[in-house]
Amino acid sequence: MKLSDDEYDEKSNKIIAIVIGILCAVAIAYLSVNNIDASYIFIGILIGSLLSFKIDGIHHIVTLITFLLLLFIWGVPSLNLATLGFCGASALIDELGNDNEKIYKKNKLFKVFFEYRFTMKIAIFILAILGFIQSFIIFHIANIDFLSFSTFFYFLLFEISYEFAGFTFKKCFS
Repeated sequence: MKLSDDEYDEKSNKIIAIVIGILCAVAIAYLSVNNIDASYIFIGILIGSLLSFKIDGIHHIVTLITFLLLLFIWGVPSLNLATLGFCGASALIDELGNDNEKIYKKNKLFKVFFEYRFTMKIAIFILAILGFIQSFIIFHIANIDFLSFSTFFYFLLFEISYEFAGFTFKKCFS
């Protein structure tokens, strides 16, 4: 999605932004219907983006429609609302803080924290640690779904890829 955003924001290339957004939607929809942890993460990101009004271009709208249509067609797994709410809230906090000059001016740490969207990383880490702990306990700790610890590792790779895409775009097109 980073490449789609940069095509739209930096180069004003709506067609390429839409095509890349559709490819992104297909990939994350496939992951979401085949892995419940991915569902929590990507639908959580969607919730955070919607509630923060960050879906602000035609490329986002087409991507959103494609993602939701594919989830409807392929079927999304049953999700625990507490886990989904936790992921969505962390994504919302990240979106509200990201590119927010008022917050960036308060403290350099806040700038780094929100520029790299650490709230959701911490949330995924907490859910993964609790999932790891729960794997050693026979009963459920709480009425919440926890994530596998490998999900946290894959989420970090996803985040690194997102940042690398932005870095590569700037290097190639600046």
